[in-house]
Amino acid sequence: MQQPARPVRHALAALAFSLAGIMAVALAGPAAAEGRIRIAEQYGLGYLPLHVLRQNQLIEKHGKALGLDIAVEWVQLSGGAAMNDALLSGSIDLGSAGVGPLLTIWDRTKGNANVKAIASLNDMPLFLTTSNPKVTSLKDFTDADKIALPAVKVGVQARVLQMAAEKELGADKFDALDKLTVSMPHPDATAALLSGSGGITAHLSSPPFQYQQLADPKIHKVVSSYDVLGGPHSFNLIWSKQSFRDGNPKTYRAFLDALREAMDSINTNHEGAAEAYLAQNKGSLDKPFILNLLKDPDIRFTVAPSRTEAFADFMHKVGAIKNKPASWKDYFFEDLHDGAGS
Repeated sequence: MQQPARPVRHALAALAFSLAGIMAVALAGPAAAEGRIRIAEQYGLGYLPLHVLRQNQLIEKHGKALGLDIAVEWVQLSGGAAMNDALLSGSIDLGSAGVGPLLTIWDRTKGNANVKAIASLNDMPLFLTTSNPKVTSLKDFTDADKIALPAVKVGVQARVLQMAAEKELGADKFDALDKLTVSMPHPDATAALLSGSGGITAHLSSPPFQYQQLADPKIHKVVSSYDVLGGPHSFNLIWSKQSFRDGNPKTYRAFLDALREAMDSINTNHEGAAEAYLAQNKGSLDKPFILNLLKDPDIRFTVAPSRTEAFADFMHKVGAIKNKPASWKDYFFEDLHDGAGS
């Protein structure tokens, strides 16, 4: 077969190269313009650092220090699955949820969009609570029970439930309770559990909801995630695509600097932190209740990841992720690599 003339071959090669470049950009997703950031948060005390930097306009403050006016847009979603869908569709720049959803999207986008964590938001215990007096352990749940959590099978609560089931029921039964789970935002699940009218008998949640539930004598704790993982662990993280970090270095830096300032503010000024939480979360909780939680030594606000590798090991073992990270540094951007983490 006769080969195309050299000019034609060169033109075809140039066209192929251009198409490859276009495809690479499409895979990476659209990068926001420098000076704009769209952040999605969820419900609960775990997002307090975001509430504080939002209330005090810390991103804008640190942007100005870098010579940049930053427009900050906020969205509230429920569950890690919704968060990841929004990030991949380009609707948001930063997503925040539990460790499980971060590992899911890191694994799914490795080698293309390259989503990684920017920082941890906290260490917090997650309680499985129930209104069923017959349930004192996981073995007591029956098909008559329904366990509410934010995102069935993929959220951090779903992974904690699987890890607890593996520990108590056996390795081959890690997903035995999945059939009892239903997706429900924490505020709705809390109201349903307390009223007894929402069709659920249990809820795997987070602060402040689990403590609000335990104030009712009809509700009791079945298990804590700290017992399952052997100690304090990161609950929420915040993450983005590689393209956002690379294409918006000043905006990214302003966010991380703002987040660090928010952490310091929470840890040194509980009064101000409680006010920021109440301003961003309309509900029935009062300031003394929130202050009590902020004094709890089990609740810590830090950017450093803790025991996230335990989630990664479990998820790889059960086939939830294909790529096994060598350490937490594989799924975190380099900004925190010089500090402590696990």
